[in-house]
Amino acid sequence: MSNLMYNKMWHQTQEALNSLLDKESQKMTEPQRNKVIVFHMLATFYIKYVQIFRNMENVYDQIVHPQKRMLIRKILDGVMGRVLELKNEMVELEMTEFHYFDDILQDLKLSPQQLDVPIPRYFLKERLEVIRGREKILARILTECGLNLPDKYAMKSIALEEAVKLIQIAERARQGRLRALFMKQIFLQECRAREMKLLGQRLSDTSMAALQIQKVWRGFYQCKKTVKEREEEMVFLGMKPPPLFNQVSDAVVQSEQVSNLRNEVQLKHEQNYQEALINIKEDLRMLEGPDIKEHLQDQIRQWFIECRNLTGTFPEYPNEEDGGSALIFSNKTPEQVIEDIIATQEEEEKLKKKKKKEDKESKAKKGKKEKEKKSSPKEKPMKEEDEEWKMSPSLFLELMEEGNSLYKDMWMNKDESWNFPQDYDPELIKEEKRKELETEIRVQVDELMRQELKNLKLAVNREMEIPPRAKKGKKQNKGRKGRKGKRGKKEKDLTADRTIESLYQELVEEGLLIQALKVNLSDYIGEYSYLGTTLRQVAIEPMPSLLDVRQLITLYGILPLGSAEVHERAPLVKSLLLAGPPGVGKKMLVHAICTETGANLFNLSSSNIAGKYPGKTGLQMMIHLVFKVARQLQPSVVWIQDTEKTFYKKVPQAEKRNEPKRLKRYLPKLLKLLKPDDRILIVGTTHRPFDAELQPFCRVYQKIILVPRPDYASRYVLWKQIILRHGGELTNALNISCLSKVTDGFTQGQIVQVVKEVLTERRIRQQANKPLTAIEFITMMTNMNPVYREEEENFKNWYAKTPLGKKRVLSLTVGGNKEKEKDKGKKGKKGKKKK
Repeated sequence: MSNLMYNKMWHQTQEALNSLLDKESQKMTEPQRNKVIVFHMLATFYIKYVQIFRNMENVYDQIVHPQKRMLIRKILDGVMGRVLELKNEMVELEMTEFHYFDDILQDLKLSPQQLDVPIPRYFLKERLEVIRGREKILARILTECGLNLPDKYAMKSIALEEAVKLIQIAERARQGRLRALFMKQIFLQECRAREMKLLGQRLSDTSMAALQIQKVWRGFYQCKKTVKEREEEMVFLGMKPPPLFNQVSDAVVQSEQVSNLRNEVQLKHEQNYQEALINIKEDLRMLEGPDIKEHLQDQIRQWFIECRNLTGTFPEYPNEEDGGSALIFSNKTPEQVIEDIIATQEEEEKLKKKKKKEDKESKAKKGKKEKEKKSSPKEKPMKEEDEEWKMSPSLFLELMEEGNSLYKDMWMNKDESWNFPQDYDPELIKEEKRKELETEIRVQVDELMRQELKNLKLAVNREMEIPPRAKKGKKQNKGRKGRKGKRGKKEKDLTADRTIESLYQELVEEGLLIQALKVNLSDYIGEYSYLGTTLRQVAIEPMPSLLDVRQLITLYGILPLGSAEVHERAPLVKSLLLAGPPGVGKKMLVHAICTETGANLFNLSSSNIAGKYPGKTGLQMMIHLVFKVARQLQPSVVWIQDTEKTFYKKVPQAEKRNEPKRLKRYLPKLLKLLKPDDRILIVGTTHRPFDAELQPFCRVYQKIILVPRPDYASRYVLWKQIILRHGGELTNALNISCLSKVTDGFTQGQIVQVVKEVLTERRIRQQANKPLTAIEFITMMTNMNPVYREEEENFKNWYAKTPLGKKRVLSLTVGGNKEKEKDKGKKGKKGKKKK
């Protein structure tokens, strides 16, 4: 796609955003009491913002104009934050983390795939050098300590006798195979000789022989033709992919090459823009600097004279902290400033008169109210009515509106025919740098004019310069000291004399800072739940699908960690719990968060910290080290595997030595210390949440996500993708549908393990002659235990006891009771009418 296409795409997206902002401002002013209507409105806005987010992210990634990219980035962060705010509103309204939009998607004519929240590519692209540098340092420290990850192809050393024995076995097997092949060839030759003798006797006539050959050939040809027609019919009906479906087309390869070239152009234009910022500012300083200085001095002198003429004294010059002369002349002429002074004096006099009247009226009203209270009996309490729904104030709407207005003013109707390569616009830089230059020169002018005002006062009025009021300043300082004392002491820096590099190395050596596996969130394969809305209408709470889980990880983990702007303003998520049976991909999701955001991974699992930094002081030092490095090198993820052990109801006898509950007291304190500026996420994973004390467990983990076993649709997609990724081929002999049905209850981890065991190098080579079948995979799964429905129900029951789960159950029961009461009321009215 060319620059023109991406510019057109940006303009269309901006139009959609503009109309959406108008609609949202209209809808929010209308009071609503019906929760169903409110949710439908929020969900519609959420889906539309996601579509804008997808388009805006694509535009930001590919557009090459540096000044446009700055504005697009601002709007992109605003849209991203608004998506998170709307998600938070829906959670508070429905009291559940999972929402289903089947009916709304149908109305908007969108597919479920378009609901997938994208991960902005700039999270990694703009920090690529930093991430690579950190990975090199980590790899160097790991190799020095001998803690590097084990190599798949690392050779194991064995004894000489064992090596000789292995070679002998292999050689004997080879000779046996050759002998068997030789004997088979002899046997086949003898069989052919016998058949030739028999055929020679029977088929003496050549016409009969030709007829026999024709029969066989025609049958074979017709069979092939029928199979081919059936395949074409299935492809036409959309029940099978076309033959070259999995092959990468030339257009895709070319588009990837073009996108890589655009990335290079982006970097080049950005460098040119940064150089131009410095050069143009210096040119403006040389050419326009003296004129700006002279203009400011004349303006301030005129203000001195006019104030002297109006009030009889020279004005007080504003301090540097308040902004100096910029406070007075903020886009105003001296005449306008004088008019403001006169207007303020008149307003002050009016306000004084009003206050006196209001005080008198308020005293009279209070006397009347007291008399009425004494005389009147107690009023009956009003009947409870449904409260009107109000949305919490947004911190991102202003950001989007600012960006939208900037787009309208600067880029909407701008003629760019002269700028075909889409390099920087020098006129825009000049406008920006003039303002910067004016503020810099204003500081110098303010110093000169303060001295000039002092001289004027001494010469004209013979007034001594009034010293600045020191008393107020002292009082303020005292007040500040008092406040600081009340707030409490700051955290002591236990490692003030050490560098971050040394602390980083120590954590790596102790195994507390580990290397994240290179796993993308898109590798967490699954399918959407298409019956979520239908099941909820029948009062059945569906288990979330794998893609619902993936979407929550994006919203709560990746987007806030990736963008500092979003993390500071969006609803703050400090901690996240992933609960589910073993093998459903909880560990993979933790590593995916780190991979997608370039975050550091700290492992504070009870098994990992056992025996490290012993004692109370040692534990404090360990926590201090982890969070100091995490803050300095943010974004960071603090992972606590098997986190239920930290909150055990009763510690098993075998684990008492490891002290699994060491962190229990400190985790709530750490969460309080985390501020919106700290891009640190605490992630816990557990497969036995029932063993933990519920209240402290839920107090630490702000968001709890149930990770389910895969349903049929997810298993179908999973089997296909995993087999293809490990070198397998999908043929008619392999019934994926049957395989997905039979493996109900088995987790993603078990499916991946089975595929790896079946698809060995030898089996992959044999596929041409011996295609894969479902039986090969099923036989390998016979020794594995699936996740039964009872275990899944245990997780659902446990989740119902969590704070959000309780609210959900309560809202459903209250809603059901209200509907029953309404039905009873209707029946009663009907009965009376009949009588």
